Amino acid sequence: MSKAQELAEIIKGSANHHRINTLFLLEKKGKLTLDEIVDSLGANYKTIAVHVSRLHKSGLVTKRYKAAAVEHELTARARLVLNFLRILE
Repeated sequence: MSKAQELAEIIKGSANHHRINTLFLLEKKGKLTLDEIVDSLGANYKTIAVHVSRLHKSGLVTKRYKAAAVEHELTARARLVLNFLRILE
């Protein structure tokens, strides 16, 4: 994968309001399960599950399996994306 394609994947990974809200939420709260993310955002479970999966695929969120739950956490790359988004505000 070329550098340009890699960068495009990062941008696509954050290019949705549900994903951006999830990134800001994880920044504020730290590690959260999918249920906690859904409850905090007040959105449909399936919708958020798809978007969190996309964030993970883009390297913006890590998954850590803890018993029956999966915790999601921001990566360093996600923190850079959030800084970039703040510049755009």
